[in-house]
Amino acid sequence: MDAQQLERIRNNESFRKLVAARSRLGWQLAAVVICLYFTFILVIAFAPHLLGIPLFNGAVTTIGIPIGIFIIVIAFATTGLYVGRANSEFDGLVRKVLEETE
Repeated sequence: MDAQQLERIRNNESFRKLVAARSRLGWQLAAVVICLYFTFILVIAFAPHLLGIPLFNGAVTTIGIPIGIFIIVIAFATTGLYVGRANSEFDGLVRKVLEETE
């Protein structure tokens, strides 16, 4: 790929839309995970008794364990969502940009 083709790609409107869409999705998914994680940490710091409530009478496991697992699962799910969208939508846009700039 030469410098001239790179310049055409940078100036391509489809490329700009692709970059904006990928960036927007990445920031949105990151915000979801960060908000969940820091909310969990703030609850641990300022109201640990809420996460120390037993799941069942006499149970050793508290409500904090499934909530922590839920946050980990959400992190994996957001990664899967991004990969799925990248494979279905963004790859097509990349091909379109390359076709338009050849």
